[in-house]
Amino acid sequence: MFLFESVPWYSALMWVGVVAGLMLVNELTRSSRWLSYLTYIGVPLLLTLFVWPRTAGSDSSTGTWFHWVKVYSSLAGVLGFMLLRYNKKAAANKYLLLFPPLILSINILEAVVRDFQCYALYSGDMYGTVVNKMMMQGGVWNIMNGVAGIINIITISGWMGIFIGKDKHKDMLWPDQLWWWIIAYDLWNFAYVYNCVTDHSFYAGAALLVSCTIPAFILGRGAWLQHRAQTLALWMMFTMSLPYFADDSLFAVQSSHRPAAFMTVSVVALLANVAVLVFHTYKIVKNKRNPLKQEVYIDEPKFKEIAIAKG
Repeated sequence: MFLFESVPWYSALMWVGVVAGLMLVNELTRSSRWLSYLTYIGVPLLLTLFVWPRTAGSDSSTGTWFHWVKVYSSLAGVLGFMLLRYNKKAAANKYLLLFPPLILSINILEAVVRDFQCYALYSGDMYGTVVNKMMMQGGVWNIMNGVAGIINIITISGWMGIFIGKDKHKDMLWPDQLWWWIIAYDLWNFAYVYNCVTDHSFYAGAALLVSCTIPAFILGRGAWLQHRAQTLALWMMFTMSLPYFADDSLFAVQSSHRPAAFMTVSVVALLANVAVLVFHTYKIVKNKRNPLKQEVYIDEPKFKEIAIAKG
């Protein structure tokens, strides 16, 4: 295969299982406040004290600064969103509504920094460098994808329109966060994982992104960021606890490590985000909107479809 080495049937089946498992736990915690408390507060506390110091040490593929920062930043996002969802005063505070775009931007920026770091540390070595059991190959693709991530941050808009749904799920809904931005994010994030956590990208890239994108389009429309934060936190807790699953278990799928593959996914991510930036700018001008203070896509049917839930 172009992106990966051979994918046996049992690995493909496990990929489907990972997607289904993440979607299932996301849906269960989305529906239960107390299960959310247990899953995103109780379990991480126990793992922090008794598991991760042993499984995510310096000799592990998840023992890098990025993995430790990512697991806690994703959990911080989940807990912040839970505060907005379950506390009416918090949801009514316009300053607290800055939290979703802020934590999203920070998470993207963490990955952008890592892409640039991988370029600085590992470019120029055509055979790659093994670091924490992971093959690292830096190149111009890291720079291109870092730029794509920066554009992805720039095109975040409409945070002031975030609101909490009135049904039993109390989803955090973001009408201005529509499918073209989500797809551009997915392409950028997959390219990041492929570039920087390359041998985990079959699961940590493709499966993880699918597990939050499907609910955003089917089960909980308008709540993509909530789905993303929860599935990311779940995956990070899992991979920090069982890093060998994606490293050298029966189900592990390795990257092809082809420079052309790194380049392809990064070019696609950059072009997609440039296209969104062009469309975003067009909508700002057409609708005469200030993206720092107003929603941009007010004339889009999908925007209206989500916003109608506000009542």
